[in-house]
Amino acid sequence: MPGAVLSRSGEDNEEVAEEATPRWAARLGMQPSLRWGYVGLLLFMIGDGVESGFLSPYLINDEHFQAQPVAFVFTLYGIVAGVAAWSSGALSDLWGPRRVMSLGLVVWAFFEVIFLAVAIPSHNYTLILLSYGIRGIGYPLFAYGFLVWIAVATSRKRLGSAVGWFWFAFTGGFPTLGSLIASFTVPKMGAYASFWLSLGLVVVGGLIALLFVREQAGRSRLAPPEQRPVATLLASVTLMVQNPKIGVGMIVRTINTAPQLGFLVFLPIYFTTELGFSLAAWLQILTIMFTSNIIFNLIFGVVGDKVGWRNTVVWFGGVGSAATTLLLYYLPTAMHANFLLASVVAVLYGATLAGYVPLSALMPTLAPESKGAAMSALNFGAGMSAFVGPLIVAIFLAPLGVVGVMWIFAVLYVISAVLAFTLKLPRPQDAPQPVSVSGSEQQVGPADAGVTR
Repeated sequence: MPGAVLSRSGEDNEEVAEEATPRWAARLGMQPSLRWGYVGLLLFMIGDGVESGFLSPYLINDEHFQAQPVAFVFTLYGIVAGVAAWSSGALSDLWGPRRVMSLGLVVWAFFEVIFLAVAIPSHNYTLILLSYGIRGIGYPLFAYGFLVWIAVATSRKRLGSAVGWFWFAFTGGFPTLGSLIASFTVPKMGAYASFWLSLGLVVVGGLIALLFVREQAGRSRLAPPEQRPVATLLASVTLMVQNPKIGVGMIVRTINTAPQLGFLVFLPIYFTTELGFSLAAWLQILTIMFTSNIIFNLIFGVVGDKVGWRNTVVWFGGVGSAATTLLLYYLPTAMHANFLLASVVAVLYGATLAGYVPLSALMPTLAPESKGAAMSALNFGAGMSAFVGPLIVAIFLAPLGVVGVMWIFAVLYVISAVLAFTLKLPRPQDAPQPVSVSGSEQQVGPADAGVTR
């Protein structure tokens, strides 16, 4: 059983890693052998996030494209990212997570050069659409390939904290520190030079992760040799049919960040044009929002291990994000360009968004025999959020306005809470029995602590 192999590999690797590497990583709840991967991911996502708060205004105000065509640029990017995110788990099964991360880095860098060196200078909308859209393959393969690596190499007792550190690094870069860097570089260097800076950060971060992580489980194929490529690629689809909870979890993950990524399409314009914030002030608000998010990513990773993964997702993630989404619109609109109040609301939204972190631990535990396929479904939901969020904006912003789109996003969060409530792990007596792996017995079912999750 491939799941049994993955589980055994992770716990053995952890024992070796804790003996051979500094214990600070283990004390923080991080998988020690992957510590350089977290550093590389942070730098990669900083580079990916530099443009997040100003690309939409740049294309509209500087390049003079209309809002709807710009929204479709983000929508195509989201479609491509969704497909790449879905395939990241399956490709990791076939090639190993490290090779998938390498492909993501190469694709990101190549198409960013096309976007910056050819598409933008020529003011060619079709080329902008295609180069930026295809670049969407890059970050999901790199980031979610690393998430699969974490799931493979980390024991269940530490998995909640380990994925908390993943989301700490992911959102620490995109868009938190990326936006903070942009708030200084755009006024000083200009938007176009800031794009090139982002490329350099991505390349440096990618190389750090690929060259300095020595953990062995992620360097080779995860699927058994007899499993065929097409079957592996379709395993997550098959799993969602066989185990409907995986499909539900995929939908919850899509809703998780769909509003966040939709916000990046229209809130920069709304805050700077309608509410009167400067672009630098908006980028600082965005930085504050996701500084809160990265802190609470760690907090909710630990909280989820203590009070239950499902409970954390339902109440802090779904219900909490619904409330703070509405606050994010109504309070800044009522007070009009009050930076302090807008920052407080941004902190609250970033905190509740982190309530979904335990979903990354819950999903592979719902299908312990098919961790790679479960992570593919989870990653597909993450990628599809980059499509669903901007698509909702493209369709509903004109007829319903900003307030209507914010209400749509709030309702989606409530729906996600209802769906997440159904994601209950089996009781210990219902869990799979130990199976023999290399002459020893290894439990592949969920831990006893999963009963309340």
